[in-house]
Amino acid sequence: MKAIKYLFAIPLLYFLACSTPKEESGVVANNETARARLDSTLNSMIETGMVAGASALIFEKGKEAYFNAYGYADREGKVPMDRNTIAIIYSMTKPVTGAALMTLYDKGAFQLDEPLSKYAPEFADMKVFAGIDSVSGEMILEPLDRPITIRDITRHTAGFANNPNMPGLGDVLRAVDPANRENTLVQMAEKMGAIPLMFQPGTQWAYGPSVDVQAFLVERLSGMPYGEYVKKNVLDPLKMTETRYFVPEGDRSRMSAIYRRNEDGTLTQLPDSSAHSFNINHWALTPGGFGLTSTVDDYMRLAQMYVNEGTLDGAAILKPETVKLMATNHLDENIKERMWLPSKGQVGFGIDFAVRLRPPASADENHGIVGEFFWDGAASTLFWVDPANDLTAVLFVQIMPFAGQVHKKFRDAVYGPYVPENVK
Repeated sequence: MKAIKYLFAIPLLYFLACSTPKEESGVVANNETARARLDSTLNSMIETGMVAGASALIFEKGKEAYFNAYGYADREGKVPMDRNTIAIIYSMTKPVTGAALMTLYDKGAFQLDEPLSKYAPEFADMKVFAGIDSVSGEMILEPLDRPITIRDITRHTAGFANNPNMPGLGDVLRAVDPANRENTLVQMAEKMGAIPLMFQPGTQWAYGPSVDVQAFLVERLSGMPYGEYVKKNVLDPLKMTETRYFVPEGDRSRMSAIYRRNEDGTLTQLPDSSAHSFNINHWALTPGGFGLTSTVDDYMRLAQMYVNEGTLDGAAILKPETVKLMATNHLDENIKERMWLPSKGQVGFGIDFAVRLRPPASADENHGIVGEFFWDGAASTLFWVDPANDLTAVLFVQIMPFAGQVHKKFRDAVYGPYVPENVK
């Protein structure tokens, strides 16, 4: 009788084994090779002194696929890098501001190719700097070929002065000081409107204060202080409670130190009093281009909203077609002057993101998937959205100056060794 029971049991076990769904391996999810590669890469960054601490979070298909943290948030204080470490994200503030601005686009408040001056007369009488008169020593100014458009401020083609060391124009920029923390956004805009542009709008890509102007435009169009608007319409609906300009005293022990890499490769911790000064004091300026702090989990919620085409956990931030518009290249190929953007790889630029147009041309370039959109921060933080694989990644380190090799190593760890297109 036992033999008969076992005879029936064997097919039953076989049936159960065959019918139990197996989790498919993804780029990182259930991919032990990728996970081991990530662990090894992050650990190596610490062991070699490339960074003091690193944390990485990856989601695939809406689920956590990887998290780990290595090294120290505060190496001298022996405070480990952790999941709840608060990092200063610098320019990774920009995709938050882009979301805030485009909520107003969704409401029909503006069109991308409308003149900025339609809503902001502060920018109505702009001129373009064309050099210094050799006799008088005065600036030579030219009229605009066309007005600055809102599209220009979303893709860094407005021409705003950004280099205080530029002969002639740099002197004006330093004197007017639009980015002073004591300025309100309105005062910032008024001062920027008094400074000549570096180039004719739409003719070059030059990273600068365009996204701060986006924050001002949000404030102007909504009739609400920018800090309040972004909190009400982006951060609170996404439950991004750790993403903020001002870090209250009770949370400051979780703030990561910031390190500067010296010429000999060693790291020096910057004094917290200066490195954290923007975020431990209240300032009049609420910039759109920098200034926020966040945790990896908090920022992942923004990335997940983007990969889900504008929604997350029932919160609808943007329309799907608006996210697609943001993740579309808006840089015409005839715009040849692109500052350091080509160092990001085979990319164009959308609305507050770099957008990957082509696969890497060589193993030396940053790895990535066509259609991804991403941005990073001055302290070498990074995030990207890979719609093809339904993958989002956030990497937090706090190292200056900007360390592109950190991103290169992390991307290679996620996607694996480079394989040329012609041998795939």
